[in-house]
Formats: sequence, C-alpha cells, structure tokens
Amino acid sequence: MLTSTLLRSWFFTSVAAAALLLSACTSDPDVVEEDFVTTPYQLVPPTGFPQAVTIPADNQLTEEGVALGRMLFYETRLSRNNGMSCGSCHQQSKAFTDGKALAVGVDGATHTRHTMSLANMLWEPSLNWDGAATGLEAQARKPIENPVEMHQTLAEGVRKLQQTALYPPLFRKAFGSTTITETNVLKALAQFERTLISANSKYDRLKRKEISRLSADEEAGRQLYLTHPSPANNIVGANCFHCHNEGNLLFSSTDYTRGAAASFFNNGLDANPADAGRGGVTGLASDRGKFRAPTLRNIALTAPYMHDGRFQTLQQVLDHYSDHVQQSSPNIDINLLDASNTFNGTQLDLTATQKQQLIAFLHTLTDSTFIQDKRFSNPF
Repeated sequence: MLTSTLLRSWFFTSVAAAALLLSACTSDPDVVEEDFVTTPYQLVPPTGFPQAVTIPADNQLTEEGVALGRMLFYETRLSRNNGMSCGSCHQQSKAFTDGKALAVGVDGATHTRHTMSLANMLWEPSLNWDGAATGLEAQARKPIENPVEMHQTLAEGVRKLQQTALYPPLFRKAFGSTTITETNVLKALAQFERTLISANSKYDRLKRKEISRLSADEEAGRQLYLTHPSPANNIVGANCFHCHNEGNLLFSSTDYTRGAAASFFNNGLDANPADAGRGGVTGLASDRGKFRAPTLRNIALTAPYMHDGRFQTLQQVLDHYSDHVQQSSPNIDINLLDASNTFNGTQLDLTATQKQQLIAFLHTLTDSTFIQDKRFSNPF
C-alpha cells in the first residue's frame, strides 16, 4: 500500500513538474521560435535617385519590421502623457512636418527649431538641422526623450508597450521575441522611416518622360534654379542648386559626388546667428550658424520655412535670398557673396516675375501621392 501511494504521488508530482516546465518553455518571451522567419521588404530606389543606399546590416527591411515601425510611429504611449506620437509633429498631409514655426512638445514647451520633413530620409547620412544624428536608429531616440518633445525615457515607453496585448506578438513577428527592447523599438521606427519615399511629383513625371514639358513659368523657374547669375555674360539665375542638389533628385544638401556627404550652410539669415547650428555639434567657430539644407521636395506643403520657421511663405523665402541676405554674417556661404543679377550688385536681385517663376517651379516638386499613400498613414 505504501509503495502504491508513493508511486501515485511520484506520478502526479512528475506530471505537475512537466506541465510547469512545458508552460515555462512555451511562455518564455526570450525564446525565439525555431521557425522564425521574416519577409524581406522590396524597396527599389526610384529611377534617377542614387541607387546605392546604406541600410545597417543588422536592420534590414522586412515587411514585419516596417509594419511594426508604422504602428510605433503613431503610438502615443511613447510620450510622457500618452498624447503625442512621432506622427503628431510629422503629419503625412504636410509631407511629415507640422505646419508650426517651432515644434511643440507634450508639455506645451516650444522647441528652438522647426520640424523637418521625413521625405527620402533613406538617402540622408546626417539628420536634424545640425547633423547631430548620423543614422535613423540613433535619431529616433532623440525626440522621444527630449524634454521639449515627447519627454519620456525610451525605457518607460518600452515598459508601457510590454504591458499591452497588442505589441509583444508584433515584436515576435518582427524580431523573434515577445520581449520588447529599446533597440528593437528604434530599429522598427527606422525601418518604417526608410520607406517614406517621395518620387512622384510633376517634376519626376517630366524626368521619366511621362509628360513632355512644364508650363512656361515652371520651366523658366527651373532654369533660374539651375543657373548661377553672370550679368557680364547676360546670364540670369537664382543660384538655388548650390545648396539644394537637383542632380540626384533629392533637392537637399547631400552631395553624392562626395560619397553621400552632407553639407551645411550659413545662408545669411542673421548678422549674428543666435543658434550655433552645426557649430554646436562640432565645436568649430567655422561651423557656427551653419545648417543642413533640407529637401525642397513638397516644399509648398511644409511652411513655415528655415530652421526657426521665421518665413511663412515661399515669397518671403525668395525675398530673403533676393534682397535681404546678411552678407556680414560669419561663415556665410561663398555662393551668396558672388551671386547677383545686376552689375556690381550686393544682392541676388531677382525681379518679381522671376520670383513667381521660381515659386511655380517649386510647386512642381509637390507629390500628392506621397501625402495620400495609405502605407504611410495612421493605422489606428
């Protein structure tokens, strides 16, 4: 009888232990499924754009990672008050800007700089106005933790996400584990942001020969954009291409002739720049007041303009470059010092007609499909 009782006790104890072990194995969030696989995201650079793109070897794009990143981009739990997401300041309808002169954070605190567009970040080696971030994974942390933006540690955001029923399974699909980590949050956000490609404006359709010509004013504006003025040779120009590179279709300061290097410029806004710009990153006096020239794609949708949002309209921007450049500003770009459409002129001196032609051309860079693409919209 004693033997039978002991055997029965041993049996039930063994079964219970096995059940506990099985439960632990099946619910362990650190266990990566043996058959874990992801689906590569098919990203093809548009015709005319730089075809060589740099994507970190440990964060290749996947369908699962991009889908997760899209949800995190619009996830308000990543902010201190659960009321703001990346998408709050980067609104698709405004080409992923916010329409404000200066960004505003969760506490109503005003940032010192204007929100930049996220279009075509895949090709940009340096991010933010001052180039302080050199990769999308690193950059994504900054607005989350910045006290005047989302104002929450990423660790706290991860804790919130981990407590939901929604996110652990999605992280398992994307990264093989239901344990949510800071690294994987940043990776997913970066994957999504690399897919935000704008390449279907009227100008793009012209380059692809889907349309034969621009309007007369648009074409006149394009010629002005691409020309350095020389009144001695009867050549008029607006000098834009030096800082906003048209050759690789990015219309930003990234120069692919120098290995995808980002350039920074002082464009003569102030005689004594209050914002150190690039100089605040490098510590060099020669970089003070210099900023990255952002993309001009969708520029008609991204007002206000400049790093501090001081100009409300494109007309005001062109008035500055034409008539109000502060040539005494330290480190001013040399191309602003030797460009004038009048003999011995000290300013660019565009006519009212030329300004309107330039504005007409800039409107050809608007990509209506980009701001309506459901792949980029809020999934909630």
